Formats: sequence, C-alpha cells, structure tokens
Amino acid sequence: MSYNWGPHYIVPSEALKSYSGRVKLRENLDDDLLRTQLKEMGLEGPIVKIVNPWYFRPKNTDTWIKIGESEDRSENFAVSWDTQKLKNGAYEILGLMHVFVRKGTDEIAIARENTVVVKVKN
Repeated sequence: MSYNWGPHYIVPSEALKSYSGRVKLRENLDDDLLRTQLKEMGLEGPIVKIVNPWYFRPKNTDTWIKIGESEDRSENFAVSWDTQKLKNGAYEILGLMHVFVRKGTDEIAIARENTVVVKVKN
C-alpha cells in the first residue's frame, strides 16, 4: 500500500497565477503517513535526514535543470528560483524528496517526487 506522505508543493501565494522574478519554492510532508509507510516497508529506524532537490524544465521537454537543494525542514525545504532569464511559458517543477533512514548499520534512502506545472511571465 502507498501512503501519500509527500512531498506536497506549497504555492508561494494563493493569488499568484504566474511566476516572475525570484520565487521561493517550498514543500512539506506528512510525518504520520511517512512513518506508516516506513513501518510497512520494515524501515522503522531513526530518520537521519531529509533532503529535497528541486529541478525545472520547459513543459514538454525531457531534461531537468537543477534549481537547488534544501535540508531545511523548518523552512519547508525552500529554495529560491530566479525566472528572470527564462522565456515566458509553461514550466514543470520537480521536487524529489529523499528520506534517509538508519536500519542497523545501514542507511537506506527512499524518495518520492512531486511535479507541478507553472507559468512564467516576465
């Protein structure tokens, strides 16, 4: 069974329909659902770290470009994305959250992705 613990994209503002200039990208996760899935997978050890790299690409293209990476959970894994040099149009943003769990002497990583489509209008 799969539990949708995240990542869950947090829109910078409910009123924001298109991105222009510097935008703060953020994601969060549901601890209870994460723990439930880890338990089901037999990974009940301590969480060592959570890291969230961010990528973007123009919609309908194949290659992702890295925006940045964050381990700062208190800021919802925020990274700043500067859209000023991008062409106007639709883009996909990918958050690829990695959770590292200690199991005995091993460190095991699981990952989940979240992709959203945004409009850049400079």
